[in-house]
Amino acid sequence: MKKKNKKLKAKKVKKKKLVKPLKKVTSAQKSSSADEKVVIKKIKKQPTEKRIYNVNDHVVYPKHGVGKIMSVEKAVIGDIDINFYKVFIDKDKLTLTIPINQQSNLRHISSINQINKCLSILKTKPKIKRTMWSRRSQEYEQKINSGKIYELAEVVKDLNKNTNAMADQSYSERQLFEKAYDRLQSEFQVVLKVPSEDARKKMDKALGRNQDLEAK
Repeated sequence: MKKKNKKLKAKKVKKKKLVKPLKKVTSAQKSSSADEKVVIKKIKKQPTEKRIYNVNDHVVYPKHGVGKIMSVEKAVIGDIDINFYKVFIDKDKLTLTIPINQQSNLRHISSINQINKCLSILKTKPKIKRTMWSRRSQEYEQKINSGKIYELAEVVKDLNKNTNAMADQSYSERQLFEKAYDRLQSEFQVVLKVPSEDARKKMDKALGRNQDLEAK
């Protein structure tokens, strides 16, 4: 009887060993099939993006400002067809490659009405904040890189100094002011279709900087 019991136990152990590798195979098959589904979805999404902008359109890329679409091109990257814009940022002499499925990073240039509203913002009094400069500088930087023209105008207005004494403004303040000012000026220039100097004069008049410029 003891011998029979040992044989039965041996058979049971063998059966258990056979079951384990079968489970591993099925789980591996499931994970591989799941990976395949993710890849298929990615391939289907990108070509179906609808193109909003055309060649020669002026657009605003938040972190660089006003640019011009030079071409709409196609490339194959990792077996995926990708359509993208070539955007030239004139101020930085930089060409950006922006996939069409990431065109939410772009926006159309402002309308005349929006430019007029910006001028109204520039004419208002700057907001005086009592918080530490490190925190304020971060807020200004976020506004500049937001790509929103009204927030850009607010930074220019808040950091503008109507006096001729540059000592009233720290180096970091001047840097942020000039960055915001140049971004706003380039958009004024494109929207109003005027030379850079005329756009500057329009902004300076709203900021009350004309006398300072003449004194310089």
